[in-house]
Amino acid sequence: MKVSFQGESGAYSEQAVFNYYGSVETVPCESFDVMFDSVMAGKSDAALAPIENSLAGSIHQNYDLLLHHNLHIVGEYFLRVQHCLITMPGVKMEDIKKAISHPQALGQCAVYLRTRRIKAEQVYDTAGSVKMLKESGALDVAAIASKRAAELYGMQILEESIEDNPENYTRFLAIQREATIPEGKAKTSIVFTLKNVPGALFKALSVFALRDIDLTKIESRPLQGKPWEYLFYIDFIGAMHEETSKRALDHLGEYALMLRVLGSYPRFKR
Repeated sequence: MKVSFQGESGAYSEQAVFNYYGSVETVPCESFDVMFDSVMAGKSDAALAPIENSLAGSIHQNYDLLLHHNLHIVGEYFLRVQHCLITMPGVKMEDIKKAISHPQALGQCAVYLRTRRIKAEQVYDTAGSVKMLKESGALDVAAIASKRAAELYGMQILEESIEDNPENYTRFLAIQREATIPEGKAKTSIVFTLKNVPGALFKALSVFALRDIDLTKIESRPLQGKPWEYLFYIDFIGAMHEETSKRALDHLGEYALMLRVLGSYPRFKR
């Protein structure tokens, strides 16, 4: 089985792939767009896409890509993210003037960097920052990435667990071309649009409240081409084939201008 992820080998996303799928062939992708296209084109069987972080919030680009690709969510995984300060061998803390990493990682270590007066500089990927540092050989620069990335590139870990908050988790969605029917406790993700009239969102959400359906996520995104109109993404507990969920979605369809089920999938158990 081939599974795509965004980033270089050693990225947190690749670690999530191994944790979720086990022994598979990973396909590194330079961007989220390439990752989604890889699944659409059949170059990989599935992808694991980060969708939100417990500290930094939602990854909006992947919400948009879910809408624009005919793919299905078939699972979710929560990865505990532990950042390391990584340098060339022999470098000491007082030598470091700048840290490079993905913007999300830098944001999750902002207090740590500020208290040590280390300047933050954004690059395309966490593991990629380690690769860049290795190639440059800079002795006054550190990378922020995973322990595995440091080991892969033969670099020094100066300090571990440097994230500002230990409750640092990233939620990933497993996506593939074919939908699945989950067994046991499930979650469903949908996206819809509404008329821009008073009470529209209240009525839409009431279809779940009336049936005691638990909403675990609500996200709004701008509707491209229609200023100040929005798409609404919702995750709720239950599978779309269950009678209660069916009735709720049918009811929502009475209000929604567009309604699409992105997938029903097993809930992640820590």
